[in-house]
Amino acid sequence: MPDPKKPNENIDPEIDLVDDEDEQEQTLPEAADDALDLAVDLADEAAGGTLAAGREAIIRYARHAPSAPGVYRMIGAGGDVLYVGKAKNIKKRITAYVRPTAYDSRIERMIAATTALEFVTTGTETEALLLEANLIKRLRPRFNVLLRDDKSFPYILLTAGHPAPQIGKHRGARNKPGDYYGPFASVWAVNRTITALERAFLIRSCSDAVYESRTRPCLLFQIKRCSGPCTGEISHVDYAGLVREAKSFLSGKSRAVKEQLAAEMEKASESLDFERAAVLRDRLAALSAVQSQQGINPRGVEEADVFAIHQQGGFNCIQVFFFRTGQNWGNRAYFPKADRSLSAAEVLGSFLAQFYDDKPCPRCIFVSEEIADRALLAEALSTRSGRKVEVLVPQRGEKRELVDHALANAREALARKLADTASQQKLLGALADTFGLPRMPRRIEVYDNSHIMGTNAVGAMIVAGPEGFRKNQYRKFNIRSADIAPGDDFGMMREVLTRRFKRLISEAPRATMGLAESDAAGEEPVANEETAETEDIAENPWPDLVLIDGGAGQLNAARDILNSLGVTDVPLVGIAKGPDRDAGRETFHVPGRAPFRLPPRDPVLYFVERLRDEAHRFAIGSHRQKRKRDIRDAGLQEIPGIGPTRKRALLHHFGTLKAIERASLADLAQVPGISEETAQRIYDFFHERAK
Repeated sequence: MPDPKKPNENIDPEIDLVDDEDEQEQTLPEAADDALDLAVDLADEAAGGTLAAGREAIIRYARHAPSAPGVYRMIGAGGDVLYVGKAKNIKKRITAYVRPTAYDSRIERMIAATTALEFVTTGTETEALLLEANLIKRLRPRFNVLLRDDKSFPYILLTAGHPAPQIGKHRGARNKPGDYYGPFASVWAVNRTITALERAFLIRSCSDAVYESRTRPCLLFQIKRCSGPCTGEISHVDYAGLVREAKSFLSGKSRAVKEQLAAEMEKASESLDFERAAVLRDRLAALSAVQSQQGINPRGVEEADVFAIHQQGGFNCIQVFFFRTGQNWGNRAYFPKADRSLSAAEVLGSFLAQFYDDKPCPRCIFVSEEIADRALLAEALSTRSGRKVEVLVPQRGEKRELVDHALANAREALARKLADTASQQKLLGALADTFGLPRMPRRIEVYDNSHIMGTNAVGAMIVAGPEGFRKNQYRKFNIRSADIAPGDDFGMMREVLTRRFKRLISEAPRATMGLAESDAAGEEPVANEETAETEDIAENPWPDLVLIDGGAGQLNAARDILNSLGVTDVPLVGIAKGPDRDAGRETFHVPGRAPFRLPPRDPVLYFVERLRDEAHRFAIGSHRQKRKRDIRDAGLQEIPGIGPTRKRALLHHFGTLKAIERASLADLAQVPGISEETAQRIYDFFHERAK
């Protein structure tokens, strides 16, 4: 039976959506009909379990499946997508699931849970590959290999459209005009490189608004990290020369740039211009620092990404190294979610297409395993990139050394991950014993509030589990109730918990946390240890423990709120700060028990403090963002006739409130949506107030 696991990539615009009613008119060849009839008979003869029912459901939909390339989706009883796969011939692939052959446990569970199928045809198998990756990332089916950490990578951006281009880090959509260099493995690597580039090329890193407002050179000019174009310390012509040198260096021409600087330094020294020679010497040293900090720099690899996978104990680690302009720009480890029955090549193949779904692709990709449909993946990536992309499995030489180096890093990263996971499991087990929980918690929610004298009040929820903090599930709540008195922590907590659990009840209704109710909510109960690891019960949206930052009063308020909503089985714990807010002397409040403290060096105490401190950090950060936004908008809110749309247009055009305040009448009138009358009103407001 063909395995349903295949690589994948981004969506193509030329997609033909299949309508079930249109497909009803298609007829199967007689041989295919006979095969399906035989499969029906075999399924009927099988034990009347869920596997037989799943086969029958697949057979019903296979009769009307298109004999064309495309993507199929296997749907569960609750309407959730179980699996997304691509096929050169959808009908043949679907029919393969009902053949009387032995399946591994993963495929059997998937077939048993299937109640319906959906099909999307594409013009070519390459388009199917791109669409499959897009759907997997968007739908996150539980039987596919899932790329868990999907954060965008940071880049270095040299802006365009300004007399003095700015250098800075950029993350997200590359819609700003300028030249992008990357990706880098981390923001830390970008910041470090930018600092060195500032020393080497003296390019400004300040924003355009700061640049326009300068009347004298800033501190960066004084410490020789900027050439001071804002105040005319360098002409725009000379500054453009520095920018060209920086672009050449970042484009891989580092040797030519260094040779040119060395020649200029020698010339300045011979002409006794020792001050300029010292500046050039410092720039050369900074360039050497950039290259030395990049790690291993292969001589024969100009632009490539290196992927290596290591499997151990049912877990996977994929280590990715980025090489651009002949330099190593860092690496990152990924731990994709995948069934333990999948081979390393299958996991790596699925990972690759998802990885490049929203990232630029280099000219060469080196992998540690021979993946299925490697040529098809290269064709799909080439189609998406608009240039030839090679996917290679190096066997010898420098390129193989790069793969082996990545593989060694993957092995070490997975060993650290497994050790951290084991420690986390022990902590969660001890936490359950300490607070009398029925089982080890797999989802912990911590709530906190932040405000200043009741203003800009924000509630925050963080989530933690066996794998640590789950930041993609953090939530912040802007306090909206007008009945809450300023500084009423009880009222804010009441609103936060009410909104959170009302939504939870409506989206995933469940009376209790038992296994029967888990089944009703569309979650499969844990049959054994292997199932627990592969099904990832942590996806359950209901918390196994709720931690409240506060004492008995906050705890009782939280319990009353949950009781009023009919939620009576979620364990609650209140954390009261110690005397003088000393860490390590917290008092814990658990319903039905007397308040107690933990020993000063208890690992559970440290663990709970980490959770509480993370909730503090997130709540305070959310509050500061809201306060900063309100302060920024306050000046505009006082101007009659300036609503949200014009406010956004002004801020988008000028960047900051200070820049709007300094703008001339003509500049204000150029903003889209701002008439001359409105511009006059804005100008008069700021200038009359300044008098």
